[in-house]
Amino acid sequence: MPLTSGRFIGHEQDRGIIQFSMHDGAKEIPCAISTSAMDDLERGPKVATEHREAQFTRLRDRIETRAASKYRACEFEGTPPGIVLRSIDFRG
Repeated sequence: MPLTSGRFIGHEQDRGIIQFSMHDGAKEIPCAISTSAMDDLERGPKVATEHREAQFTRLRDRIETRAASKYRACEFEGTPPGIVLRSIDFRG
């Protein structure tokens, strides 16, 4: 079953990440992307804190596509296991 969109959880400024979730059926999968990865995807200046959710929304399709790829490859990190995206995940 393919992953589907979940919810935007929030921006953790001190950790430099956006937390969100995806769903594998009824199972919620915790996910995160670094804010630097999002800035790299847009190839522009660093986005202000108050605009991070809008930036995530603009990039959501690309972010979720890559998260689904890492999920299929079982590339989990953390406790509980989840998907973490960094700039390197979008290269190549």
